[in-house]
Amino acid sequence: MESKRSLSIRLFAGVFCSLLALAVYAGYTTSQLRMLRRLQTEIIDRNRRDSLLLVRAQNALNSLGLGMRDMLDEKDGYSLTAWRSQFQRIRVDLEDAIALESAVAPARRTAEQAGYLASSMAQFWDALDRVFELAAHDEAEARVQVRLSLQARQAALSTAVSRLLVQNNESEEQAVADAQQIHARVERNLYVFLGAMLVLLAAVSTYIVRYNRRMFDRVTTMSNRRKELAQQLISMQESTFRSISRELHDEFGQILTAIGTMLHRAEKFAGENAGGLREELREVQAIVQDTLDKVRTLSQALHPVILEEVGFESAVDTYIPVFERRTGITVQYTKTGGACDVSGEVSIHLYRVLQEALNNVARHSGAAEARVRLTREADSVMLEIEDQGGGFVEPARTGLGLVSMRERAEMIGGGIEFLKGDGGGALVRVRVPMGKEGSHVLAAS
Repeated sequence: MESKRSLSIRLFAGVFCSLLALAVYAGYTTSQLRMLRRLQTEIIDRNRRDSLLLVRAQNALNSLGLGMRDMLDEKDGYSLTAWRSQFQRIRVDLEDAIALESAVAPARRTAEQAGYLASSMAQFWDALDRVFELAAHDEAEARVQVRLSLQARQAALSTAVSRLLVQNNESEEQAVADAQQIHARVERNLYVFLGAMLVLLAAVSTYIVRYNRRMFDRVTTMSNRRKELAQQLISMQESTFRSISRELHDEFGQILTAIGTMLHRAEKFAGENAGGLREELREVQAIVQDTLDKVRTLSQALHPVILEEVGFESAVDTYIPVFERRTGITVQYTKTGGACDVSGEVSIHLYRVLQEALNNVARHSGAAEARVRLTREADSVMLEIEDQGGGFVEPARTGLGLVSMRERAEMIGGGIEFLKGDGGGALVRVRVPMGKEGSHVLAAS
């Protein structure tokens, strides 16, 4: 009981440790995946969207630069105010790009950077409006302001946007490197976890295998001891039966025989006028004879001396008619395959199996007929007892009589089967191996 409790505790501890390790690894992996998802959504994807908007703003600033260059070209003959509508379209597009960019700007961007871009943009458009107002009165001065102020402001805005693009690229590269590190950590931890699980599984499996092996060894040892004890009990039982049988046959049989002889002599010596006495003596003599027959029958049942005198087959030939008279059950007995010369030890155990099986037929089957088949095979002897009753009931398969038959079969190196017969009744089949010369081959214990 203690070993079972100890094994259960160890198994539960192993399962708990495995589940705990799995939970820790799952929690760690989940946190790493969340970090990876945050890098993917908040940095990489956001940087890419922001970079596209910055490129859009950069293109708009380049369009401003080209527009101011063309505006300063005096050969085309256009006044500066003619460019106002074109610059207004560029302004709408640039302000829209900057507004969208500020909404998706990376979290790493500082407030100073965002404020500088917005203030520079506002100063540029304010200066551009003043240039167009000045161009209405003094176009030459307005062209000077474009060269001195607007182009410098446009270059500063382009530089600021370019720096933001470079910063986004650097952030994206750093995020990709961080993601690769997370992937590497997760992969490494996965291998570590799998290795730990394999080691734990191997340790638990080894422990269970060794424990089961010890349990099997103990069960095998106990089973062998039980068999040895059962065989010793059966041998002791046979020895006791043999002793009692000899006592009954030799002592009580001789005493009853002597009493019968003395009664017979007394009958002869009784006078003719003692008719009543002679009748009493005959009745007593009949009782003595009946008692002598019962003692001999009991002696034969306890230990069939006929086995030693005439052999197994003749003993079976003698026992079956006695069984039929005692129980009223008809027994069909058939022998095939030649003579079955078995040794004394084999014969007594086969005979006991036959007795027990036929007694079970009489006690449990309710059948009026039974079959006994004795078959000599090439290397074995097979004995079958079959009835036409209701067959074996499962709980009865562990009955004392069936256990005794099984132990007897194993004692002589044979095997026994409890089957269902062709007619639905019980079938007991015992097979005992034989040597080449017909002698029994004992099974190695």
